[in-house]
Amino acid sequence: MMMDAMSADMKSTPGMDMMDMSVMQACMDACSACEQACTVCSMQMMDCAPACMNCADMCNTMMRSMMRMQGMTPAVMMSMLDACIAMCQMTMDACMEHADHSEVCKMCAQACKACMDACMDMKNMMMAAA
Repeated sequence: MMMDAMSADMKSTPGMDMMDMSVMQACMDACSACEQACTVCSMQMMDCAPACMNCADMCNTMMRSMMRMQGMTPAVMMSMLDACIAMCQMTMDACMEHADHSEVCKMCAQACKACMDACMDMKNMMMAAA
């Protein structure tokens, strides 16, 4: 039901009528998972914690923005996706420094990678639809 409502909302937004909702849903799911992983990782208070907290916020903002498309344009969405990818990359790199001795950091790095991949899939879908 939520996806149907989002589809209708998205289709009415200029420039967004060709979006593939399954790619968008996968991106929102990856952002949500990354937000959760980064929040947990930040509680370890290692030197990756600030990056994790910022990444959690970025992923939450990305996900919420995709849920309310009013006022969005393809250019704004692409910029936000780029920012989310950059934040996830930085956080993944920081967490990988601890991945050998911290399962939480390893899990966080994997979630960041999955989020980067999903955001890139979203960007690629948007570019193909343009």
